[in-house]
Amino acid sequence: MEEIRPEDIGAIVKPEPLKAFCREIFVRLGVPEEDASITADVLVAADLRGIFSHGVARMRRYVNGLKSGMMKPRPEVKIVRETAVTATIDAGAGLGQPVSYRAMKLAIKKALEHGAGFVAVRNSNHYGIAGYYAMMALEHDLIGISSTNADVLVVPTFGRKAMLGTNPISIAVPAGKERPFVLDMATSAVPRGKLEVYDRLGKKMPLGWATDEKGLPTDDPGLVLRNLAERRGGGLLPLGGAGEEMGGHKGYGLALAVDIFCGVLSGAAYADLVYPRDEQGRPLPSNIGHFFGAMRIDAFRPLDEFKEAMDDLIRRLKESPKAEGQTRIYIHGEKEFEAAERFAREGIPLDKKVVADLKALAQEFGVEFPA
Repeated sequence: MEEIRPEDIGAIVKPEPLKAFCREIFVRLGVPEEDASITADVLVAADLRGIFSHGVARMRRYVNGLKSGMMKPRPEVKIVRETAVTATIDAGAGLGQPVSYRAMKLAIKKALEHGAGFVAVRNSNHYGIAGYYAMMALEHDLIGISSTNADVLVVPTFGRKAMLGTNPISIAVPAGKERPFVLDMATSAVPRGKLEVYDRLGKKMPLGWATDEKGLPTDDPGLVLRNLAERRGGGLLPLGGAGEEMGGHKGYGLALAVDIFCGVLSGAAYADLVYPRDEQGRPLPSNIGHFFGAMRIDAFRPLDEFKEAMDDLIRRLKESPKAEGQTRIYIHGEKEFEAAERFAREGIPLDKKVVADLKALAQEFGVEFPA
């Protein structure tokens, strides 16, 4: 979960008006109403859960993609291969959220019918937070899995050129009386969005998050972001940081595994083949890949027994001895659930620079900003 300092808050907006605002902008860009609603819901869900780097702060990115033609507002989406428990979908270079929502629905349908379902997607775009799709399985008492590859931002261990994306993984597991377990993590030390947040706030970032163009550690987020935009070298470090001493090679391996499932298996682009450009340097469709899975728990053991065991596991962890000075042990997803409850009640805090950009979009498209 990400924090916004009180002095950096530009507006506090209720979730539903914020969704309506985003939806209307997408519709005015030619996106069908249903697809616009799904995309807006995914973005606002990120903000509700306190993952501000992947929320409405990304609106400009999608607007620019749709206006440039890199993202198609009305793509031709089709299933290109299918079995009883698997499918591969071509997203037609459309927005990542609508195809991902429907791909996860298909994985869930297959799991309910056959015990498990796995769906790969190619020729897609950025799909928002991975956890949104994994959590869809919770409504059906299923285990959900979601992952995606992404624009090259991460240097491999011992490398100095970005070759992999932040390549997030999310796993959602239902419990009984306790909250579900929801892992939603980048396989890099941090996602690019965190650098963007630090850059917006004019803050130095911790050493160990990223490297400069020589492959050396840097605390300047603006430098790293510029180098990535201009493809001058350097980038984010894998989970665990530089080298092997703190396990950076393990984060590198996780990122590579995601690229295999999302890129190689689906037939999408992978490594530095994603987000290609033409000879003039203009962006072409990104050909991002996603991978979704759903598993029926009662295919392994009775559901009620599983939930009781999950509750016991969670309680054992939360009630275990705390480190000196600490008062609480969290389970993955717990902070985000609590943030969502609070922001749904009080409104979502938005950074001043994000508000300024949204107001500029409001003026551009003739849509009222719901501050």
